[in-house]
Amino acid sequence: MTGVALVSALAVGLVVGALGGLMVPAPVAPRWLTLVAGVAAALLGAVLVRLAGVDGARLRLLDLLAPAGLAGVGVALVAATAGRADSAWARQTPSGTDRGPGEEHG
Repeated sequence: MTGVALVSALAVGLVVGALGGLMVPAPVAPRWLTLVAGVAAALLGAVLVRLAGVDGARLRLLDLLAPAGLAGVGVALVAATAGRADSAWARQTPSGTDRGPGEEHG
């Protein structure tokens, strides 16, 4: 992966993560989480483009579309799953301690 592809993937990931963070209410997903998801997914997209055999020596449309698409998917997944109250680990006892799945109140 060339430096141009790496920098463009980082920039795309930050932009998509920031835009996704603005669209998702803060209590649902923290802003840093959407940024991290955007950057990680964009870097994965850049790696996949390189593995597909696209030469990353110069910036092309595919070098931006694949990371942007995967970053959008990553941010959407984070927004859909972060802060879900129905997850097993989010169940709380009256005393405030976490209970795993299948554990009884005692």
